[in-house]
Amino acid sequence: MTSSPVSSTSPLRFLRCNECGQPLPEDFEPPADEPWTTGIFGCTEDTESCWTGFFCPCVLFGRNVEKMREDTPWTHPCICHAVCIEGGVALAAATAVFHGIDPRTSFLICEGLFFAWWMCGIYTGNLRQNLQKKYHLKNSPCEPCLVNCCLHWCALCQEHREMKNRLSDNVAMPMTVVNPPPVQEMNSAPENQDPAPSSGNGTTMEMQAL
Repeated sequence: MTSSPVSSTSPLRFLRCNECGQPLPEDFEPPADEPWTTGIFGCTEDTESCWTGFFCPCVLFGRNVEKMREDTPWTHPCICHAVCIEGGVALAAATAVFHGIDPRTSFLICEGLFFAWWMCGIYTGNLRQNLQKKYHLKNSPCEPCLVNCCLHWCALCQEHREMKNRLSDNVAMPMTVVNPPPVQEMNSAPENQDPAPSSGNGTTMEMQAL
C-alpha cells in the first residue's frame, strides 16, 4: 500500500480556539449556548434603535447588515427591505383603501401580506442566523426565521443592541502587550586575528637550556 506524498511546502490549515489558541479538529462546531445580552422585548433599553425600528425598520435593518458585513453598504439591504416588506404591506393597504375589501380584491391583499410575511422570515431571518453563528448565541425565544415572522420589529432592535453591546465589549477589553526579548547574537573571532599583545612594562622573557 502506497501513500501519496505530502508536499513540504504546502501550509497546514486548522482551526484555533479564540481564547487559548489551541488547534481544534476539523469537524468542530462551537456550541450555541451563549445568552443574548438583552431580551426580545427590551426595545426601550436603546431608544434610538427603538424609534428607528418603529418608524423606519428598513434603515435599522440596513445598519445591522452593514455591521455584520463591512463590505456591504447599508443602503442596499435598506432598499431591498423597503421594496419587499414595506412594499408588500403598502400594496395590501392601498388595495384595501382604493378598491375596498371584497372577494375580488381579497386575494391581492392576502398575496401582498403573505409576501411581506414570507420575506420577513427568509430575508431578515438569514441575518439573525448569521449573528447567532458569529457569537454562538442560542435560539431566543425560537428559530430565527420564526422570530422575524412574528416579532419582526422587536427582532431588529434586539439584533442591533446585541451587535452594539458586543462591539463595545471588544473595544473596552484590556489588552496585555508582551514584548519579545531582545535577540542576542554571538560573533566568532576571525581565525587570522593576531594574539593580544602582552601588557605591562614591555619586558620579554627568554628560556635558555641549562
